[in-house]
Amino acid sequence: MLAAQAIDKRRNTLGVAVKLPAIADLPVVVIGAGPVGLAAAAHLVDRGIEPLVLEAGPTAGAAVREWAHLLLFSTWGEVIDPAAEKLLAPTGWTAPDAGTYPSGGDWVGQYLQPLADVLGDRVRTGARVTGVSRVGRDRIVDADRESQPFVVHVTRGDGTEERLFARAVIDASGTWATPGPAGGSGLPALGEGAAADRVAYRVPDLKDPAVRARYAGRRTAVIGSGASAFTALAHLADLAEADDGAGTKAVWVLRRGISGATFGGGTADQLPARGALGLAAKAAVDDGHADAVTGFRTEAIARDGGGHLVLVAEDGRRLEHVDEVIVLTGFRPDLSFLSEIRLGLDDRLQAPAQLAPLIDPNQHSCGTVYPHGHRELAHPEQGIYLVGMKSYGRAPTFLAMTGYEQVRSVAAALAGDLAAADEVELTLPETGVCGGAGLFDAPETDQGGGCCTPTPHLVQLGAPATTDKAEDAADGGCCGS
Repeated sequence: MLAAQAIDKRRNTLGVAVKLPAIADLPVVVIGAGPVGLAAAAHLVDRGIEPLVLEAGPTAGAAVREWAHLLLFSTWGEVIDPAAEKLLAPTGWTAPDAGTYPSGGDWVGQYLQPLADVLGDRVRTGARVTGVSRVGRDRIVDADRESQPFVVHVTRGDGTEERLFARAVIDASGTWATPGPAGGSGLPALGEGAAADRVAYRVPDLKDPAVRARYAGRRTAVIGSGASAFTALAHLADLAEADDGAGTKAVWVLRRGISGATFGGGTADQLPARGALGLAAKAAVDDGHADAVTGFRTEAIARDGGGHLVLVAEDGRRLEHVDEVIVLTGFRPDLSFLSEIRLGLDDRLQAPAQLAPLIDPNQHSCGTVYPHGHRELAHPEQGIYLVGMKSYGRAPTFLAMTGYEQVRSVAAALAGDLAAADEVELTLPETGVCGGAGLFDAPETDQGGGCCTPTPHLVQLGAPATTDKAEDAADGGCCGS
């Protein structure tokens, strides 16, 4: 820990010249103490490299704690990093049953917090990174750039600021703090901010009495088409069937049309719990607890004279008498504190340029991502890596195991073991849904590229399903099913 201690002595050295230690003696700064950030630290320790993890929240796993009530659709065996397990083993820690599914709270309490405890003072909480650059070099300056260490500006919880120095930076800060808006153009809908008291951007915890009372007996618009939207619809359907939930109704706002892929891969999904989310959402619709409004791109959110919200689409359609809105339109990376770093990002996904073609939803959405590691995550600025959810930019279907393999490769590269860094092996479970997902209103059969293209089947809304639920999602032999 000598390197980290040396850095501490350089806090707030305003106007004082200091001689920096050799770059090789500096720690690798890891931004974010979530699952991938802590795994990065474990891999660095395993490689004999000192990490310094900076977490903006008050605890490790702060973002995961905010969805502690939700079950993961990956098992324990898929969300524990091998290097982390190796670091935990001497403490007497025992891994939970690999075949069972943790909640977010379980993940934090039984794995993330113990891992942070083992890492000790290598993890600093309440430390928000506000800027990253090269010492004495803004993004314009070329001269001796790569010979300079990174400088990281940090704001503490009490408002004090410090600057730290690093040999490399691994940004695992995720995207949780920057959810997508309700607006169909990628911008907030007009009036979205003014309606903030009635708009949520997370799957609500309906086991919390106050939250449950907010949605019980009310009409809630759910905007989004992914796993989070499926979960919210299923939970609202459960509330509608409960004794205290009479009158609860969901309106599912979809920017595209309905087809067999709308509800995910069903039993064709190689992660069964993920496939089950879509089937639960379909059941909510078929059982009459949710109505679907398709091709609705929200332009404005207003209030009517009766205290309800009104959603207005770009084509002028109006969705009246809405009490609450849950916006689940994905997440996007916060790149503001990296403005002085030379990043090579795809202009659509905001993901590393070499990784973007492998995960681009305009081309495919099967969940099958080619093995990738430090080379695909590299940028023009050597020594900085965006990993975890943030590496995917705006692309969906990220899994924890992807991040664990990313940081294993990055740590090996930073240690100079390029042979190990390049031996990347990652086989991800397929979603059972194929074809491009980023086209506008083209039918799925026209969405070229990707691993395969299923034949669309219209789903009858508000009526009992006439075929097996899995058949709607998987027909057409998608992705080898």
